Amino acid sequence: MDLNEQKSAPICEALEYIKRQRLVPFDVPGHKRGRGNPELVQLLGQQCVGLDVNSMKPLDNLGHPVSVIRRAEELTADAFGAAHAFLMVNGTTSSVQTMIWSVCKAGDKILLPRNVHKSVINALVLCGAIPVYVEVQVNPQIGIALGVELEQVRRSMDENPDAVAIIVNNPTYYGVCSNLEGIVALAHERGIKVLADEAHGTHLYFGEDLPVSGIAAGVDMAAVSMHKSGGSLTQSSILLCGETMDEEYVRQIINLTQTTSASYLLLSSLDISRRNLALRGRESFEKVKHMAEYARNEINEIGGYYAYGKELIDGDSVYDFDVTKLSIYTQGIGLTGIEVYDLLRDEYDIQIEFGDIGNILAYISIGDRIRDIERLVGALEDIKRLYEKDSNALYCGQFIQPELAMTPQQAFYADKRRIPLSQTAGKISAELVMCYPPGIPILTPGERITEEIIAYIRYAKEKGCSVQGTMDPAAEFLNVIA
Repeated sequence: MDLNEQKSAPICEALEYIKRQRLVPFDVPGHKRGRGNPELVQLLGQQCVGLDVNSMKPLDNLGHPVSVIRRAEELTADAFGAAHAFLMVNGTTSSVQTMIWSVCKAGDKILLPRNVHKSVINALVLCGAIPVYVEVQVNPQIGIALGVELEQVRRSMDENPDAVAIIVNNPTYYGVCSNLEGIVALAHERGIKVLADEAHGTHLYFGEDLPVSGIAAGVDMAAVSMHKSGGSLTQSSILLCGETMDEEYVRQIINLTQTTSASYLLLSSLDISRRNLALRGRESFEKVKHMAEYARNEINEIGGYYAYGKELIDGDSVYDFDVTKLSIYTQGIGLTGIEVYDLLRDEYDIQIEFGDIGNILAYISIGDRIRDIERLVGALEDIKRLYEKDSNALYCGQFIQPELAMTPQQAFYADKRRIPLSQTAGKISAELVMCYPPGIPILTPGERITEEIIAYIRYAKEKGCSVQGTMDPAAEFLNVIA
């Protein structure tokens, strides 16, 4: 990486040039630098609204970049060590789906762990590829899915020699990493493409003593959520490619679904954030690591909670652990994660990333301060003192791996009927059911519903989880195959 070149932010510089020109806008957006919508200016500020502009020659075009956006993508590829990089403004959802559509077509098999993000399943609904789930182990103490074991990957590849790709979470939402380099070696021996969902792994490219990044491990493509730990604006993402991928073909796939009206607010935030990480990322993520480790130690001193870390590493199902993830098991104090999540927000004005049945995640990033960590630790200590209960009645919340009876596409487009949730046992789901966040499906289209799944959905709703994906907003009725 050439640090002198990384000091440039070509999109940002082009926007500054346009701003100095004081152009008279007879193009879109119709608010005309905010003059047509003063309330928007009042909310967001003139600086922001004034830079919400349309594609024009000096600013390039994201669908077919030839100048400043092309240069920003080259700098991004250099900063992340990739052969090619694409700036994405439809979120990491579009990055993940582009990866799948670039290597899979209807009828192709793709290997994946069951704890993938819903964007993966939705991509399969649209392209018609067939999921083959690699079995994942569950930590019985904290009830979370772990990484994929190398031997399970080998077995899945041996049983499905016609598989064309495998997707791996690096890391999972909770911080667990699989043996990515080992998976890449197994896959490439068989001509299988490896895709890394790195929605929570931007920092792996810049921090020291962290799990290996996808590109460094040799994956063919990686979807990286810059807006999570990288500091860019929400909905901005990057897609990285190795030498094995045809850059222009991938861009064609991107252009099937990506907007033709790309936001320069998002693009410039990616450009500036890449520059910031290239120049200061190592130092920044070292601080993030120390803050997370400090918080982990302090929380474990409280008792009842379990802020887990590298002690989970077993060299297989937990090959490595991302210590920047402050994941905390809460049922030791008799409360579910979502109950602690609600208490932190409603009683202590602390907004954490998510709460599920057994855990919470406090996302530590380059914008956090040690005094914020101390406030979180103090609030958790207070919650234990005031709200602790007997934990015997709590459901363990273990990760469920349902039976796949039909492909997601077949089930989604099949004739269906809506019936009460209580009557769905034994039926095949025709829609997605999940708690969001974290966005890992409880059910995907094509999976068989069991009494255990019904109980889990009801328990999650009862405890306050946001159950999403169903046509019925209350998730009291499910669409099943007719």
